[in-house]
Amino acid sequence: MDIDRLTELIITPGIPGREEMVRELITEYINDSAKYEYTVDDLGNIIVRIGGGEPVVGFAAHMDEIGLLITGSNKNGTLNFKKLGGIPDEILPGRHLDVVNSQGDLLDGVIGIVPPHLRTDNNRQNDLCIDVGANNEKELAELGIEVLDYAVFKKHISVLNNKYIAARSLDDRFGCSLLLDVLDNISTEKLKGTLILAWTVQEEIGLVGGQALSNRYLPELFFPVDSFACCSKMTGSVEVGKGPVLRMADSRSVASYNTGKDLLDLARAKNIPLQIGVTGGGTDGIPFMQKGVKTVPLSLAIKYLHSQVEYMSFEDYDNLYKLIMEMIYSL
Repeated sequence: MDIDRLTELIITPGIPGREEMVRELITEYINDSAKYEYTVDDLGNIIVRIGGGEPVVGFAAHMDEIGLLITGSNKNGTLNFKKLGGIPDEILPGRHLDVVNSQGDLLDGVIGIVPPHLRTDNNRQNDLCIDVGANNEKELAELGIEVLDYAVFKKHISVLNNKYIAARSLDDRFGCSLLLDVLDNISTEKLKGTLILAWTVQEEIGLVGGQALSNRYLPELFFPVDSFACCSKMTGSVEVGKGPVLRMADSRSVASYNTGKDLLDLARAKNIPLQIGVTGGGTDGIPFMQKGVKTVPLSLAIKYLHSQVEYMSFEDYDNLYKLIMEMIYSL
């Protein structure tokens, strides 16, 4: 793991449909490697194609994170917003934000909260606004903030007990980082067939980038690299730190059973710890499944998903990297 690269990916803002800063960062890393060329499709997905012939195997991670889209302003200088992605209402009040204006500048902002001294039964979550210190709409304009600009939650990165990392947007910047690790270290001499690596857009609001990718490529096997929400009764025995996870079923799909068994056999043969789990949500694998492609989401168990403190294991990350490299050379 390149922790500096993961950190840079985490702190770079990019909500669904506004992934341009993340895309620019990833393409810079690809260019720095000077090994492979990439394409960017009309929707904004980044695609790297390596090798040739059969089989064609694809991996993808999504660039977008949950966040807030600016939808309008008020006479007192506050901003109205729409949530993009699954954001629990209870984490919004009293939150520090980075507001990205129309010039790409990051401005400080907050979501205020009605103090307990002033609360009534009529205080509602949908009354929340973003405050950037502007007292009127003229001052908002001077800050360069417009409708369709956006905000993300301020990010703090904690390393816990030298084993875990907790931060906003590990979902799915860990996946973006991991595929860059794969790209850095792939050996074309050992590669059989064609490898497709993709970094997709707008996953958090309906798998939009994955749908576009599936319209362009139909590999024999497809593996989205994404988070696995844990840990609860639904997710069974899956734990952070016990190995990567085969996400064999979620709210919207059931993965390829036989491909999952093959991956378990491979992991056992290579002494890589691997868990099997069922969780909620969905991944970019769904549009590929709908077109008949054998698909298994590859995941890391992440606690506190879609919060400020998404929590994962460094060791799980390294073991997922090892598994993917073994898969690429053996499938």
